[in-house]
Amino acid sequence: MSIGRLSSLITLDLSNNQLNGTPPQSLGQLVKLERLYISYNLLKGVVYDIHFANLTRLYILDASGNSLTFKASDSWISPFQIEVLRLSSWQLGPQSPLWLQSQGKLHELAIASTGISDSMSTWFWSKSSAFVYLNLSNNQIQGEIPRILNARCTIDMSSNNFSGQLPLIPFNVGLIDLSKNSFSGSIYHMLCGTMDEPNTILRFLNLGDNFLSGRIPDCWKNWPSLVSIKLENNNLRGAIPQSIGNLNFLQSLHLRNNTLSGELPQSLQQCKKLLIIDLSENEFVGNIPTWLGNSFSELIVLNVRSNKFQGEIPHELCRLSSLQILDLAHNNLSGPVPRCFNNFSAVAKKQNSSGDISYIEGFAEFLENAILVTKGRIFEYSTILQLVTSMDLSKNNLSGEIPEGLTTLVELRSLNLSGNHLTGRIPEHIGDMGLLESLDFSLNQLWGEIPLSMSSSTFLSHLNLSYNNLIG
Repeated sequence: MSIGRLSSLITLDLSNNQLNGTPPQSLGQLVKLERLYISYNLLKGVVYDIHFANLTRLYILDASGNSLTFKASDSWISPFQIEVLRLSSWQLGPQSPLWLQSQGKLHELAIASTGISDSMSTWFWSKSSAFVYLNLSNNQIQGEIPRILNARCTIDMSSNNFSGQLPLIPFNVGLIDLSKNSFSGSIYHMLCGTMDEPNTILRFLNLGDNFLSGRIPDCWKNWPSLVSIKLENNNLRGAIPQSIGNLNFLQSLHLRNNTLSGELPQSLQQCKKLLIIDLSENEFVGNIPTWLGNSFSELIVLNVRSNKFQGEIPHELCRLSSLQILDLAHNNLSGPVPRCFNNFSAVAKKQNSSGDISYIEGFAEFLENAILVTKGRIFEYSTILQLVTSMDLSKNNLSGEIPEGLTTLVELRSLNLSGNHLTGRIPEHIGDMGLLESLDFSLNQLWGEIPLSMSSSTFLSHLNLSYNNLIG
């Protein structure tokens, strides 16, 4: 059948199938077509401007998720005025599409992963005030972006080569993702710039993996609706500001791999909705606060790895019944492993949770992630985050015996107690932890025989018991 014969078509929706080959040029004969949805198929090949020759009424083109290349002459002027354009995963680059300049009604644009590597022209940024959704992610776009970015609702420009200072955040943006670029300088002007009143729209802020420096500014009261803050892998220094406690809706805080220091602010305990706290690879000091265990009943991930925390592990942490990932490794913690760790019910019995933690903001879905060190490697989890379970207390100064109660954490997949001063025998019922994939008790002072029950650990792929006093 020639699709061009369906001359009365106004809407054509073939999305989310397994259609292959190249879209036929007869598409261009559908003169009444207004809405075309062919996203997420197996289409490949080259689409030419002739495909759109007579589509003067077209205002929605949703064709993301195909392996298509668009070739149009530099002088081509599209016959339509598009309002919604989704071409993510097409090959449009290396130049930015010049024909977009004539699109005066465009308000939703998704051209992620399209091979664009030059800079975006001034005319493009001037159109941004009309955008309610802008996704330029996973390209290699260069240059600076305007100091005042006027787009609305959702902005995703992650994984590019943008540089220079950060822009001011538009007042009605709900999500802004500028991660994995080359932005530099302070974040003060972005968060604490000219604001007459608090911004209650922004929920997701991701500035991770840049070259940002200076202190985290103390003006978080301006952003009371924030749900997620990601500032990891930058050059930020100083303490976490007290105003972070104003974020009553905050669910994730990612500050990993900076040079942040000082003690954790007590105001953080006011963020009672937190699911993920990642403060790893910084220079925080002092004792692990007892209020961490009293304040966050829904906490799933607590990662303070590679800091300078000292003192004993507070027993209050045992109240974190939802905790699935606990990483206290590479600190100066001392004393025993708390016997009450068997209270972590999320890893003591099978859970019915889904695989990911996701949020919907505007036209975008946002997945939470967590970094985990296991089997000597670094892993990042997002789509299966709620299925991941791990406990890492390695490279501290912990002493005493390994609590037998740890063996009741039967849903735990990784357990690392290496590099401490633990004594006594390996718990007799270690084999009850049938889902363990990685177990490391090396570099301790354990003695006695390896329990026979360990032979039941059929999922175990990484086992390290070296540098102890084991016999048998």
